[in-house]
Parts: sequence; structure tokens; C-alpha cells
Amino acid sequence: MQYQVNLKQAEEGYTVWCPSLLGCASQGTTKEEAINNIQDAIESYLEVAAQLNQGVESYYVEVELNRA
Repeated sequence: MQYQVNLKQAEEGYTVWCPSLLGCASQGTTKEEAINNIQDAIESYLEVAAQLNQGVESYYVEVELNRA
């Protein structure tokens, strides 16, 4: 699968995060290192999410936004 990641230069390198996976972020001193680190972070995130979701019931709900 492919995930969009956002990269931002920081004081000590690069910060990188995956907007579609809340809280999934990493960093690196170079762009390449940051991208490699977020790939590892995404894999770990998905493994933990799969473990946490074992044996639970899932439902979809519809939400409407009323805009004035």
C-alpha cells in the first residue's frame, strides 16, 4: 500500500508524518533517513492496529454536517 507522508525541514533535520494515520510520525537528519524512518513507523503502526482490532466488532456510522 502507499501512504501519503508530509515532510518538513526542522532545526535538526526533517520531521515526517502520515496524515491518514493519527500520531504516526518520525524524523531523520536527512530526507532519505526521515522517509526510511516513517516507512518503519507505518509498518509498526499497522501491526499494532491489527493486534488491537482482533476480536472487536466494527460498525460504520453516517454523520451529516449542518452548515449554517
